[in-house]
Amino acid sequence: MKFFEDTDTKIFALGGLGEVGKNMYCMMHGNEIIITDVGITFPGNDLMGIDYVLPDFTFLKKNESKIKAIFITHGHEDHIGGIPFILQALNIPAIYAPNQAVGLIRKKLDEKNIKFKNLITYDDKTKVKTKNFEVSFFRTTHSIPDSHGICITTSNGTIVTTGDFKFDLTPIGTMADLHKMAAIGEKGATLLLSDSTNALSEGFSKSESRVDIALYEILKSTKSRVIIATFASNIYRLKHIVDNCKKTGRKIATFGRSMENNIEISIQGGYIKHKDIFVTPEEANHMPPEKVCLLCTGTQGEPLAALSRIADGTHKQIKLMPDDVVVFSSSAIPGNAINISRTINKLYMKGVKVYTNTSLSDVHTSGHANEEELKLMIRLIKPKYVMPFHGEYRMLKRHADIAQLCGIPKENTFILNNGDVLSMYKGEIKRAGRVEAGDTYVDGNRIGSTGSIVMKDRKIMANDGIIVVIANINMKNKELLGKVNITTRGFVQVNENEELLRELENLSKKAILNKINNQIGFGEIKNEIVSTLSNYTYEKTGRRPIILPVIMDIKK
Repeated sequence: MKFFEDTDTKIFALGGLGEVGKNMYCMMHGNEIIITDVGITFPGNDLMGIDYVLPDFTFLKKNESKIKAIFITHGHEDHIGGIPFILQALNIPAIYAPNQAVGLIRKKLDEKNIKFKNLITYDDKTKVKTKNFEVSFFRTTHSIPDSHGICITTSNGTIVTTGDFKFDLTPIGTMADLHKMAAIGEKGATLLLSDSTNALSEGFSKSESRVDIALYEILKSTKSRVIIATFASNIYRLKHIVDNCKKTGRKIATFGRSMENNIEISIQGGYIKHKDIFVTPEEANHMPPEKVCLLCTGTQGEPLAALSRIADGTHKQIKLMPDDVVVFSSSAIPGNAINISRTINKLYMKGVKVYTNTSLSDVHTSGHANEEELKLMIRLIKPKYVMPFHGEYRMLKRHADIAQLCGIPKENTFILNNGDVLSMYKGEIKRAGRVEAGDTYVDGNRIGSTGSIVMKDRKIMANDGIIVVIANINMKNKELLGKVNITTRGFVQVNENEELLRELENLSKKAILNKINNQIGFGEIKNEIVSTLSNYTYEKTGRRPIILPVIMDIKK
Protein backbone atom coordinates (compact mmCIF):
# COMPACT_ATOMS: atom_id res chain seq x y z
CA MET A 1 0.00 0.00 0.00
CA LYS A 2 1.38 3.42 -0.99
CA PHE A 3 0.92 4.75 2.59
CA PHE A 4 3.62 2.43 3.94
CA GLU A 5 6.24 3.14 1.30
CA ASP A 6 9.36 4.76 2.73
CA THR A 7 9.71 7.09 -0.25
CA ASP A 8 6.50 8.99 0.60
CA THR A 9 6.08 11.74 3.18
CA LYS A 10 2.97 11.17 5.29
CA ILE A 11 1.02 13.97 6.98
CA PHE A 12 -1.74 13.37 9.51
CA ALA A 13 -3.37 14.90 12.59
CA LEU A 14 -3.97 13.13 15.89
CA GLY A 15 -5.94 16.15 17.14
CA GLY A 16 -7.11 19.56 15.96
CA LEU A 17 -9.38 18.60 13.06
CA GLY A 18 -13.13 18.94 13.60
CA GLU A 19 -12.43 20.63 16.92
CA VAL A 20 -10.88 23.75 18.41
CA GLY A 21 -8.06 22.50 20.59
CA LYS A 22 -6.06 19.28 21.11
CA ASN A 23 -3.67 20.25 18.32
CA MET A 24 -1.23 17.53 17.28
CA TYR A 25 0.16 17.05 13.77
CA CYS A 26 2.64 14.45 12.54
CA MET A 27 4.94 14.13 9.53
CA MET A 28 6.42 10.72 8.75
CA HIS A 29 9.10 9.89 6.20
CA GLY A 30 10.94 6.58 6.13
CA ASN A 31 12.00 5.70 9.65
CA GLU A 32 11.44 9.20 11.06
CA ILE A 33 8.46 10.97 12.63
CA ILE A 34 8.37 14.61 13.71
CA ILE A 35 5.45 16.12 15.63
CA THR A 36 4.19 19.70 15.79
CA ASP A 37 2.36 20.59 19.02
CA VAL A 38 0.85 18.31 21.65
CA GLY A 39 -2.25 20.01 22.98
CA ILE A 40 -5.24 19.26 25.13
CA THR A 41 -8.83 20.36 25.07
CA PHE A 42 -11.14 20.83 28.02
CA PRO A 43 -14.15 18.54 28.41
CA GLY A 44 -17.69 19.55 27.53
CA ASN A 45 -20.62 19.09 29.86
CA ASP A 46 -21.15 15.56 28.51
CA LEU A 47 -17.77 14.34 29.82
CA MET A 48 -18.59 14.21 33.50
CA GLY A 49 -15.64 13.96 35.84
CA ILE A 50 -13.06 14.29 33.04
CA ASP A 51 -10.29 16.85 33.58
CA TYR A 52 -8.66 16.97 30.13
CA VAL A 53 -8.99 15.36 26.72
CA LEU A 54 -5.75 14.26 25.01
CA PRO A 55 -4.98 12.93 21.54
CA ASP A 56 -4.70 9.16 21.22
CA PHE A 57 -0.99 8.21 21.20
CA THR A 58 -1.56 4.61 20.04
CA PHE A 59 -0.02 5.02 16.58
CA LEU A 60 3.00 6.82 18.02
CA LYS A 61 3.45 4.10 20.64
CA LYS A 62 3.63 1.49 17.89
CA ASN A 63 6.19 3.64 16.04
CA GLU A 64 8.01 5.02 19.08
CA SER A 65 11.51 4.30 17.73
CA LYS A 66 10.83 6.57 14.72
CA ILE A 67 10.04 9.72 16.75
CA LYS A 68 12.82 12.29 16.38
CA ALA A 69 11.41 15.43 17.98
CA ILE A 70 8.40 17.53 18.93
CA PHE A 71 8.27 21.12 17.65
CA ILE A 72 6.03 23.60 19.50
CA THR A 73 4.57 26.64 17.71
CA HIS A 74 3.64 28.60 20.86
CA GLY A 75 2.77 28.24 24.51
CA HIS A 76 -1.02 27.93 24.69
CA GLU A 77 -2.63 24.95 26.42
CA ASP A 78 -4.18 23.57 23.26
CA HIS A 79 -0.64 23.29 21.87
CA ILE A 80 1.51 22.32 24.89
CA GLY A 81 -0.96 20.94 27.48
CA GLY A 82 -0.38 17.32 26.43
CA ILE A 83 3.41 17.40 26.83
CA PRO A 84 3.55 16.06 30.43
CA PHE A 85 1.32 13.17 29.39
CA ILE A 86 3.18 12.21 26.21
CA LEU A 87 6.48 12.25 28.12
CA GLN A 88 4.99 9.72 30.53
CA ALA A 89 3.76 7.55 27.68
CA LEU A 90 6.57 7.73 25.11
CA ASN A 91 10.31 8.23 24.78
CA ILE A 92 10.70 11.66 23.17
CA PRO A 93 14.30 12.46 22.15
CA ALA A 94 13.87 16.26 22.07
CA ILE A 95 11.32 19.06 22.32
CA TYR A 96 11.99 22.33 20.48
CA ALA A 97 9.96 25.34 21.63
CA PRO A 98 10.21 29.15 21.59
CA ASN A 99 11.30 30.96 24.74
CA GLN A 100 7.90 31.73 26.31
CA ALA A 101 6.65 28.21 25.64
CA VAL A 102 9.80 26.73 27.19
CA GLY A 103 9.05 28.59 30.43
CA LEU A 104 5.47 27.36 30.48
CA ILE A 105 6.48 23.77 29.67
CA ARG A 106 9.13 23.74 32.41
CA LYS A 107 6.50 24.92 34.89
CA LYS A 108 4.19 22.06 33.89
CA LEU A 109 6.94 19.46 34.14
CA ASP A 110 8.06 20.75 37.55
CA GLU A 111 4.49 20.55 38.88
CA LYS A 112 4.30 16.89 37.85
CA ASN A 113 7.88 16.16 38.93
CA ILE A 114 8.87 15.07 35.40
CA LYS A 115 12.56 15.26 34.57
CA PHE A 116 13.27 16.02 30.91
CA LYS A 117 16.66 17.40 29.92
CA ASN A 118 16.31 17.89 26.18
CA LEU A 119 13.94 20.90 26.08
CA ILE A 120 15.57 23.19 23.53
CA THR A 121 14.77 26.87 22.88
CA TYR A 122 14.57 27.92 19.24
CA ASP A 123 14.12 31.27 17.49
CA ASP A 124 13.42 32.30 13.91
CA LYS A 125 17.07 31.72 12.94
CA THR A 126 17.20 28.13 14.19
CA LYS A 127 17.39 25.21 11.78
CA VAL A 128 17.01 21.57 12.78
CA LYS A 129 18.05 18.76 10.44
CA THR A 130 17.38 15.04 10.57
CA LYS A 131 17.97 12.43 7.89
CA ASN A 132 14.68 13.19 6.11
CA PHE A 133 13.53 16.57 7.45
CA GLU A 134 14.86 20.11 7.61
CA VAL A 135 12.88 22.32 10.00
CA SER A 136 12.99 26.12 10.15
CA PHE A 137 10.79 28.76 11.77
CA PHE A 138 9.19 32.13 11.03
CA ARG A 139 7.67 34.69 13.40
CA THR A 140 3.91 35.11 13.51
CA THR A 141 1.60 37.38 15.50
CA HIS A 142 -0.69 35.80 18.08
CA SER A 143 -1.93 36.64 21.58
CA ILE A 144 1.18 35.17 23.22
CA PRO A 145 4.84 36.09 22.65
CA ASP A 146 7.18 33.92 20.59
CA SER A 147 4.54 32.48 18.28
CA HIS A 148 5.98 30.82 15.20
CA GLY A 149 5.04 29.06 12.02
CA ILE A 150 7.11 26.07 10.97
CA CYS A 151 8.55 25.23 7.56
CA ILE A 152 9.38 21.54 7.02
CA THR A 153 11.40 20.62 3.95
CA THR A 154 11.55 17.04 2.65
CA SER A 155 12.70 15.37 -0.54
CA ASN A 156 9.06 15.26 -1.64
CA GLY A 157 8.20 18.91 -1.04
CA THR A 158 7.79 21.62 1.56
CA ILE A 159 5.16 21.64 4.31
CA VAL A 160 4.29 24.94 6.02
CA THR A 161 2.26 24.95 9.23
CA THR A 162 1.15 28.36 10.49
CA GLY A 163 0.36 27.54 14.10
CA ASP A 164 -2.14 30.06 15.48
CA PHE A 165 -1.73 33.44 13.81
CA LYS A 166 -3.21 36.75 12.76
CA PHE A 167 -1.84 39.71 10.79
CA ASP A 168 -1.62 42.80 12.98
CA LEU A 169 0.24 45.78 11.51
CA THR A 170 0.25 47.60 14.86
CA PRO A 171 0.83 44.75 17.31
CA ILE A 172 1.74 45.08 20.98
CA GLY A 173 4.62 42.64 20.50
CA THR A 174 6.80 41.62 17.57
CA MET A 175 5.63 41.97 13.98
CA ALA A 176 5.08 38.82 11.95
CA ASP A 177 7.92 38.18 9.51
CA LEU A 178 6.10 38.84 6.25
CA HIS A 179 9.35 38.86 4.29
CA LYS A 180 10.30 35.36 5.41
CA MET A 181 6.83 34.06 4.61
CA ALA A 182 7.08 35.58 1.14
CA ALA A 183 10.54 34.06 0.68
CA ILE A 184 9.15 30.62 1.52
CA GLY A 185 6.41 31.21 -1.04
CA GLU A 186 8.93 32.24 -3.71
CA LYS A 187 10.90 29.04 -3.20
CA GLY A 188 7.68 27.06 -3.53
CA ALA A 189 5.53 25.48 -0.83
CA THR A 190 3.78 22.19 -1.52
CA LEU A 191 1.31 22.05 1.38
CA LEU A 192 -0.02 24.74 3.72
CA LEU A 193 -1.59 23.76 7.04
CA SER A 194 -3.36 26.92 8.20
CA ASP A 195 -5.29 28.04 11.30
CA SER A 196 -9.07 27.94 10.70
CA THR A 197 -10.40 29.21 14.04
CA ASN A 198 -11.77 32.50 12.67
CA ALA A 199 -12.44 31.40 9.10
CA LEU A 200 -16.12 32.29 9.54
CA SER A 201 -15.29 35.92 10.45
CA GLU A 202 -15.17 38.37 7.56
CA GLY A 203 -12.59 41.09 6.97
CA PHE A 204 -9.51 41.64 9.12
CA SER A 205 -9.32 41.05 12.86
CA LYS A 206 -9.06 44.10 15.10
CA SER A 207 -5.57 45.24 16.09
CA GLU A 208 -4.42 44.60 19.64
CA SER A 209 -3.36 48.26 19.81
CA ARG A 210 -7.04 49.30 19.67
CA VAL A 211 -7.70 47.19 22.75
CA ASP A 212 -4.69 48.82 24.39
CA ILE A 213 -6.21 52.27 23.82
CA ALA A 214 -9.66 51.21 25.07
CA LEU A 215 -8.30 49.70 28.28
CA TYR A 216 -6.09 52.73 28.90
CA GLU A 217 -9.11 55.06 28.64
CA ILE A 218 -11.09 52.94 31.13
CA LEU A 219 -8.21 52.79 33.62
CA LYS A 220 -7.53 56.51 33.24
CA SER A 221 -11.10 57.86 33.40
CA THR A 222 -12.51 55.54 36.07
CA LYS A 223 -12.31 56.97 39.57
CA SER A 224 -13.03 53.67 41.26
CA ARG A 225 -11.60 50.16 41.40
CA VAL A 226 -11.28 48.34 38.05
CA ILE A 227 -11.59 44.56 37.82
CA ILE A 228 -10.35 43.10 34.52
CA ALA A 229 -11.11 39.50 33.58
CA THR A 230 -9.13 38.09 30.67
CA PHE A 231 -7.59 34.86 29.44
CA ALA A 232 -4.50 34.10 31.52
CA SER A 233 -2.84 32.76 28.36
CA ASN A 234 -3.19 36.09 26.51
CA ILE A 235 0.24 37.37 27.49
CA TYR A 236 0.14 40.48 25.29
CA ARG A 237 -3.15 41.51 26.90
CA LEU A 238 -1.59 41.07 30.32
CA LYS A 239 1.43 43.07 29.17
CA HIS A 240 -0.51 46.15 28.13
CA ILE A 241 -2.77 45.97 31.19
CA VAL A 242 0.40 46.14 33.29
CA ASP A 243 1.83 48.98 31.17
CA ASN A 244 -1.42 50.96 31.32
CA CYS A 245 -1.72 50.51 35.07
CA LYS A 246 1.81 51.86 35.39
CA LYS A 247 0.84 54.91 33.30
CA THR A 248 -2.33 55.56 35.30
CA GLY A 249 -0.79 55.01 38.74
CA ARG A 250 -2.63 51.81 39.62
CA LYS A 251 -1.30 48.74 41.43
CA ILE A 252 -2.35 45.25 40.36
CA ALA A 253 -3.53 42.32 42.48
CA THR A 254 -3.90 39.01 40.62
CA PHE A 255 -6.37 36.20 41.24
CA GLY A 256 -6.34 32.71 39.78
CA ARG A 257 -3.48 30.22 39.71
CA SER A 258 -3.08 30.24 35.93
CA MET A 259 -2.99 34.04 35.94
CA GLU A 260 -0.29 34.11 38.61
CA ASN A 261 1.79 31.43 36.83
CA ASN A 262 1.65 33.15 33.44
CA ILE A 263 2.59 36.54 34.88
CA GLU A 264 5.48 35.00 36.83
CA ILE A 265 6.85 33.28 33.71
CA SER A 266 6.34 36.42 31.61
CA ILE A 267 8.27 38.52 34.13
CA GLN A 268 11.09 35.96 34.14
CA GLY A 269 11.15 35.99 30.32
CA GLY A 270 11.22 39.78 30.18
CA TYR A 271 7.86 40.15 28.41
CA ILE A 272 6.22 41.93 31.33
CA LYS A 273 8.14 44.75 33.03
CA HIS A 274 7.33 46.72 36.20
CA LYS A 275 7.46 43.84 38.69
CA ASP A 276 6.97 46.41 41.45
CA ILE A 277 3.42 47.15 40.25
CA PHE A 278 2.04 43.92 41.76
CA VAL A 279 0.60 43.90 45.28
CA THR A 280 -1.10 41.30 47.42
CA PRO A 281 -4.91 41.18 47.72
CA GLU A 282 -4.57 42.30 51.35
CA GLU A 283 -2.56 45.37 50.30
CA ALA A 284 -5.08 46.15 47.53
CA ASN A 285 -7.94 46.11 50.04
CA HIS A 286 -6.29 48.92 52.01
CA MET A 287 -5.50 51.15 49.04
CA PRO A 288 -7.70 53.91 47.55
CA PRO A 289 -9.99 52.31 44.93
CA GLU A 290 -8.75 54.57 42.14
CA LYS A 291 -5.24 53.19 42.71
CA VAL A 292 -6.23 49.53 42.28
CA CYS A 293 -6.74 47.13 39.39
CA LEU A 294 -7.75 43.53 40.07
CA LEU A 295 -6.69 41.10 37.35
CA CYS A 296 -8.48 37.77 37.40
CA THR A 297 -9.58 34.65 35.57
CA GLY A 298 -13.20 33.70 34.93
CA THR A 299 -14.05 35.18 31.53
CA GLN A 300 -16.13 32.11 30.61
CA GLY A 301 -18.27 32.08 33.74
CA GLU A 302 -16.47 29.04 35.20
CA PRO A 303 -18.11 28.41 38.60
CA LEU A 304 -14.82 28.08 40.52
CA ALA A 305 -12.92 30.87 38.76
CA ALA A 306 -12.06 34.06 40.61
CA LEU A 307 -14.58 36.34 38.88
CA SER A 308 -17.49 33.95 39.43
CA ARG A 309 -16.70 33.75 43.14
CA ILE A 310 -16.37 37.53 43.33
CA ALA A 311 -19.78 37.87 41.62
CA ASP A 312 -21.31 35.31 44.01
CA GLY A 313 -19.84 37.10 47.02
CA THR A 314 -17.99 33.93 48.09
CA HIS A 315 -14.44 35.08 47.36
CA LYS A 316 -12.43 35.09 50.59
CA GLN A 317 -10.25 38.08 49.72
CA ILE A 318 -12.33 40.39 47.51
CA LYS A 319 -15.81 41.83 48.04
CA LEU A 320 -17.52 43.90 45.36
CA MET A 321 -18.07 47.60 45.91
CA PRO A 322 -21.09 49.36 44.31
CA ASP A 323 -18.93 51.65 42.17
CA ASP A 324 -16.58 48.93 40.89
CA VAL A 325 -16.04 48.65 37.14
CA VAL A 326 -15.69 45.14 35.69
CA VAL A 327 -14.18 44.63 32.23
CA PHE A 328 -14.59 41.37 30.29
CA SER A 329 -11.53 41.60 28.04
CA SER A 330 -12.43 38.39 26.25
CA SER A 331 -14.83 36.71 23.86
CA ALA A 332 -17.23 33.88 24.57
CA ILE A 333 -16.01 30.38 23.75
CA PRO A 334 -18.87 28.47 22.05
CA GLY A 335 -21.04 26.78 24.66
CA ASN A 336 -20.20 29.19 27.48
CA ALA A 337 -22.66 32.00 26.69
CA ILE A 338 -25.16 30.98 29.39
CA ASN A 339 -22.53 30.83 32.14
CA ILE A 340 -21.10 34.19 31.07
CA SER A 341 -24.54 35.82 31.03
CA ARG A 342 -25.26 34.43 34.48
CA THR A 343 -22.05 35.96 35.85
CA ILE A 344 -22.74 39.33 34.20
CA ASN A 345 -26.26 39.41 35.65
CA LYS A 346 -24.90 38.75 39.13
CA LEU A 347 -22.45 41.62 38.71
CA TYR A 348 -25.22 43.98 37.60
CA MET A 349 -27.31 42.92 40.60
CA LYS A 350 -24.44 44.05 42.83
CA GLY A 351 -24.64 47.49 41.20
CA VAL A 352 -21.30 47.45 39.37
CA LYS A 353 -20.66 48.73 35.84
CA VAL A 354 -19.71 46.06 33.30
CA TYR A 355 -17.82 46.48 30.01
CA THR A 356 -17.97 43.72 27.41
CA ASN A 357 -16.57 43.64 23.89
CA THR A 358 -19.01 45.50 21.62
CA SER A 359 -18.86 47.88 18.69
CA LEU A 360 -18.83 50.69 21.28
CA SER A 361 -16.10 49.19 23.45
CA ASP A 362 -12.95 47.63 21.96
CA VAL A 363 -11.90 45.71 25.06
CA HIS A 364 -11.01 42.47 23.24
CA THR A 365 -9.73 41.14 19.95
CA SER A 366 -9.00 37.63 18.79
CA GLY A 367 -5.52 36.24 18.25
CA HIS A 368 -6.68 34.30 15.19
CA ALA A 369 -6.86 35.32 11.54
CA ASN A 370 -10.12 36.41 9.94
CA GLU A 371 -11.01 35.66 6.31
CA GLU A 372 -8.87 38.36 4.68
CA GLU A 373 -5.85 37.39 6.76
CA LEU A 374 -6.24 33.75 5.71
CA LYS A 375 -6.20 34.96 2.12
CA LEU A 376 -3.04 36.95 2.79
CA MET A 377 -1.29 33.89 4.25
CA ILE A 378 -2.20 31.86 1.18
CA ARG A 379 -0.95 34.62 -1.13
CA LEU A 380 2.35 34.85 0.77
CA ILE A 381 3.07 31.12 1.02
CA LYS A 382 1.69 30.28 -2.47
CA PRO A 383 1.00 26.63 -1.69
CA LYS A 384 0.04 24.04 -4.27
CA TYR A 385 -2.21 22.30 -1.73
CA VAL A 386 -4.06 23.56 1.37
CA MET A 387 -5.12 21.56 4.43
CA PRO A 388 -7.15 23.70 6.85
CA PHE A 389 -6.53 22.75 10.47
CA HIS A 390 -7.44 23.82 14.02
CA GLY A 391 -11.20 24.21 13.68
CA GLU A 392 -14.62 22.61 13.71
CA TYR A 393 -15.81 21.14 10.41
CA ARG A 394 -17.68 24.30 9.36
CA MET A 395 -14.51 26.34 9.93
CA LEU A 396 -12.38 23.90 7.93
CA LYS A 397 -14.94 23.92 5.12
CA ARG A 398 -15.04 27.73 4.98
CA HIS A 399 -11.25 27.89 4.98
CA ALA A 400 -11.15 25.46 2.05
CA ASP A 401 -13.63 27.71 0.22
CA ILE A 402 -11.39 30.71 0.94
CA ALA A 403 -8.41 28.82 -0.51
CA GLN A 404 -10.39 28.20 -3.70
CA LEU A 405 -11.14 31.93 -3.95
CA CYS A 406 -7.37 32.41 -3.92
CA GLY A 407 -6.90 30.11 -6.90
CA ILE A 408 -6.29 26.77 -5.17
CA PRO A 409 -8.17 24.07 -7.12
CA LYS A 410 -10.91 22.36 -5.11
CA GLU A 411 -9.23 18.98 -5.56
CA ASN A 412 -6.10 20.46 -3.94
CA THR A 413 -7.88 21.32 -0.69
CA PHE A 414 -8.23 18.66 1.98
CA ILE A 415 -10.89 18.71 4.71
CA LEU A 416 -9.77 15.83 6.90
CA ASN A 417 -10.63 14.12 10.16
CA ASN A 418 -8.15 13.24 12.86
CA GLY A 419 -6.30 10.13 11.68
CA ASP A 420 -6.75 10.72 7.93
CA VAL A 421 -3.42 10.50 6.12
CA LEU A 422 -2.07 12.53 3.22
CA SER A 423 0.77 11.11 1.14
CA MET A 424 3.21 13.54 -0.50
CA TYR A 425 5.47 12.18 -3.27
CA LYS A 426 7.58 14.35 -5.56
CA GLY A 427 5.33 17.40 -5.12
CA GLU A 428 2.03 15.56 -5.51
CA ILE A 429 -0.37 14.89 -2.64
CA LYS A 430 -3.27 12.48 -2.27
CA ARG A 431 -5.23 10.78 0.49
CA ALA A 432 -3.66 7.55 1.72
CA GLY A 433 -5.59 5.70 4.43
CA ARG A 434 -5.88 6.25 8.18
CA VAL A 435 -4.02 5.79 11.43
CA GLU A 436 -5.50 5.30 14.90
CA ALA A 437 -6.88 8.56 16.27
CA GLY A 438 -9.38 9.47 18.94
CA ASP A 439 -9.73 10.92 22.41
CA THR A 440 -7.90 9.90 25.56
CA TYR A 441 -9.46 11.04 28.84
CA VAL A 442 -7.57 12.28 31.88
CA ASP A 443 -9.69 11.47 34.93
CA GLY A 444 -7.90 12.57 38.09
CA ASN A 445 -4.64 10.63 38.16
CA ARG A 446 -5.85 8.11 35.60
CA ILE A 447 -5.07 8.44 31.91
CA GLY A 448 -7.06 6.51 29.34
CA SER A 449 -8.73 4.20 31.86
CA THR A 450 -12.11 5.95 31.69
CA GLY A 451 -13.80 4.24 28.78
CA SER A 452 -17.11 4.65 27.02
CA ILE A 453 -18.93 2.31 29.43
CA VAL A 454 -17.86 4.41 32.43
CA MET A 455 -18.91 7.62 30.67
CA LYS A 456 -22.26 6.08 29.74
CA ASP A 457 -22.87 5.12 33.38
CA ARG A 458 -21.99 8.64 34.54
CA LYS A 459 -24.45 10.15 32.07
CA ILE A 460 -27.19 7.77 33.19
CA MET A 461 -26.57 8.61 36.84
CA ALA A 462 -26.60 12.32 36.04
CA ASN A 463 -29.82 12.11 34.04
CA ASP A 464 -31.78 9.26 35.67
CA GLY A 465 -30.11 8.58 39.01
CA ILE A 466 -29.31 5.30 40.73
CA ILE A 467 -31.29 2.69 42.70
CA VAL A 468 -29.43 0.45 45.16
CA VAL A 469 -31.19 -2.79 46.17
CA ILE A 470 -29.76 -4.32 49.37
CA ALA A 471 -30.85 -7.80 50.51
CA ASN A 472 -29.58 -10.55 52.83
CA ILE A 473 -30.29 -14.13 51.82
CA ASN A 474 -29.43 -17.66 52.92
CA MET A 475 -28.73 -19.67 49.82
CA LYS A 476 -28.57 -22.98 51.68
CA ASN A 477 -32.06 -22.63 53.19
CA LYS A 478 -33.46 -20.79 50.13
CA GLU A 479 -34.75 -17.87 52.19
CA LEU A 480 -34.73 -14.10 52.22
CA LEU A 481 -33.57 -12.70 55.56
CA GLY A 482 -35.48 -9.60 56.59
CA LYS A 483 -36.83 -7.05 54.15
CA VAL A 484 -35.32 -5.70 50.97
CA ASN A 485 -33.89 -2.20 51.40
CA ILE A 486 -34.26 0.31 48.54
CA THR A 487 -32.00 3.37 48.43
CA THR A 488 -32.11 5.96 45.62
CA ARG A 489 -30.03 8.97 44.64
CA GLY A 490 -31.06 11.36 41.88
CA PHE A 491 -34.06 9.22 40.86
CA VAL A 492 -37.16 10.43 42.71
CA GLN A 493 -38.03 12.48 45.80
CA VAL A 494 -38.34 9.75 48.45
CA ASN A 495 -41.07 11.28 50.64
CA GLU A 496 -43.25 11.99 47.58
CA ASN A 497 -42.95 8.52 45.99
CA GLU A 498 -43.42 6.08 48.85
CA GLU A 499 -45.81 3.88 46.87
CA LEU A 500 -43.36 3.59 43.97
CA LEU A 501 -40.53 2.61 46.33
CA ARG A 502 -42.71 0.02 48.08
CA GLU A 503 -43.47 -1.57 44.72
CA LEU A 504 -39.75 -1.63 43.87
CA GLU A 505 -39.19 -3.41 47.19
CA ASN A 506 -41.94 -5.97 46.42
CA LEU A 507 -40.68 -6.61 42.89
CA SER A 508 -37.12 -7.12 44.17
CA LYS A 509 -38.39 -9.56 46.81
CA LYS A 510 -40.30 -11.60 44.21
CA ALA A 511 -37.29 -11.68 41.88
CA ILE A 512 -35.01 -12.92 44.70
CA LEU A 513 -37.40 -15.63 45.92
CA ASN A 514 -38.09 -16.82 42.39
CA LYS A 515 -34.40 -17.35 41.64
CA ILE A 516 -33.53 -18.83 45.06
CA ASN A 517 -36.25 -21.47 44.74
CA ASN A 518 -34.86 -22.44 41.36
CA GLN A 519 -31.32 -22.87 42.79
CA ILE A 520 -30.00 -19.97 40.72
CA GLY A 521 -26.69 -18.26 41.64
CA PHE A 522 -25.91 -14.68 42.65
CA GLY A 523 -25.31 -13.40 39.13
CA GLU A 524 -28.71 -14.58 37.90
CA ILE A 525 -30.45 -13.12 40.97
CA LYS A 526 -28.89 -9.70 40.30
CA ASN A 527 -29.76 -9.85 36.60
CA GLU A 528 -33.37 -10.67 37.45
CA ILE A 529 -33.61 -7.68 39.83
CA VAL A 530 -32.09 -5.33 37.25
CA SER A 531 -34.35 -6.55 34.44
CA THR A 532 -37.54 -6.43 36.53
CA LEU A 533 -36.92 -3.03 38.11
CA SER A 534 -35.61 -1.44 34.90
CA ASN A 535 -38.80 -2.30 33.00
CA TYR A 536 -41.00 -1.11 35.86
CA THR A 537 -39.22 2.22 36.44
CA TYR A 538 -39.30 3.04 32.73
CA GLU A 539 -43.02 2.20 32.53
CA LYS A 540 -43.87 4.35 35.57
CA THR A 541 -41.42 7.25 35.22
CA GLY A 542 -39.99 7.17 31.68
CA ARG A 543 -36.49 6.96 33.17
CA ARG A 544 -33.85 4.22 33.28
CA PRO A 545 -31.75 4.69 36.42
CA ILE A 546 -28.71 2.52 37.10
CA ILE A 547 -29.86 -0.37 39.28
CA LEU A 548 -27.23 -1.77 41.61
CA PRO A 549 -28.19 -4.93 43.55
CA VAL A 550 -26.12 -5.72 46.66
CA ILE A 551 -26.87 -9.32 47.70
CA MET A 552 -25.17 -10.89 50.73
CA ASP A 553 -25.28 -14.59 51.66
CA ILE A 554 -25.63 -14.83 55.44
CA LYS A 555 -24.65 -18.18 56.94
CA LYS A 556 -26.71 -19.37 59.90
